[in-house]
Amino acid sequence: MKKRWSKVLCLVLVFALFALFALGSGSDNGSETKAISDKGKETQEAAPGTDAQKEEPKKEDPKKEETKKAEPEKVSIEETVLIDRDGIKVTAKEYVTDTIWGDGIKLLIENNTDRNVTVGCRALIVNNYMIPDLFVSTVAAGKKSNETLDLSSSALKAAGIDTVGQIEAYFHVYDADSWEDLFDTDLVTIKTSAYDHMDVTPNDAGKELYAGDGIRIVGKYVDEDSFWGAGILLYIENNSGKNVTIQCDDFSVNGFMITPYFSCTVYDGKMAIDDITLMSSELEENNIESVDEVALKFEIIDEKTYQTITQTDEIVFTAK
Repeated sequence: MKKRWSKVLCLVLVFALFALFALGSGSDNGSETKAISDKGKETQEAAPGTDAQKEEPKKEDPKKEETKKAEPEKVSIEETVLIDRDGIKVTAKEYVTDTIWGDGIKLLIENNTDRNVTVGCRALIVNNYMIPDLFVSTVAAGKKSNETLDLSSSALKAAGIDTVGQIEAYFHVYDADSWEDLFDTDLVTIKTSAYDHMDVTPNDAGKELYAGDGIRIVGKYVDEDSFWGAGILLYIENNSGKNVTIQCDDFSVNGFMITPYFSCTVYDGKMAIDDITLMSSELEENNIESVDEVALKFEIIDEKTYQTITQTDEIVFTAK
C-alpha cells in the first residue's frame, strides 16, 4: 500500500511541477504569441503586445489600470492559526518574498503526536485564482518545522495578480510512515493587508471557446516557444456549483492527432489560467512547424465523483 501511494504522490508532484513550468512559459515572457479566432474568420482578440490589440483595446477597470502603473504593494499578514487538530498545529507567521520563488507564507508546523506526519496542500487559491503548488512537509513526532507555502510567481503573473489580497487553502494531513490519511481540513483563509482593495478582475481577454452549465473556457493565445514545445493558454471560470476538472480529447493540430498535456481543476466560484501543453518532439514527428488550426473536445468532470458532467462537441479554432 505504501509503495502504491508513493507512486501516486510522485506522479502528483511531477504533474504539479510540469504545470508550474507550463504556466511560466505561457505567461507574458516576451516571446511571440498568436491570437486565437474562429476557423475561417479574422482574428477577433489579439495576443498581448500585437497591433490588433492596440487598435481595439479591451476596456479595463480603472482600478486595475491604476494598480498596473503603481509599484506592487508591500503585503503583510497577521499571525494566524490555520490548523489546530489532533495534535497538529499549523500557524501562518508572516508574508515573505523570495527573489527566486516569489511570494509565500511562512508556516510553523508543530507535531505534538507520537507519529511522523506529512502536511500537504490539496488546493491553493489566490485572489480567486487556482494556483499550482508543490507544498509538502514531513515533521517527526514531537518536533516542529519552519516551512514556506510558496505562491508561484509565474502562476501569479499568468493570472495578472500584482498584489496578493487573499490566500485560500485546503490541507491534507497523513501518517508519513504508513500513508494513512489522518484528516483533510475545511477551507483555510488568509487575508493580507491588501485584502480590502485586491483586484479580482477576470483576466479573460481572448476567444470564448465554450460556455455552458456555469463553465466558461476562453482561448487567450498560442505560444509556439514555450518551455516544452507549444502552449495554448486558457482562461477558465467555474460557476457551476461543483468543483470540476477539465481535460481535452480528440485533439489535433493542423489535422494531425497530437497528445495534449492538460488537466485543470477549478473549484466552484473560482478561476484558473492554464496551458494545454504540446511536446516539441511530437510536433516535429508530424512536421508541424506552426500551430495554425486546432480541433478538440473538452471533457468536464466532477472533481469529487470523477463522473463526466459534459463532453463538448468538437471545437475548432485557428491561431494567427
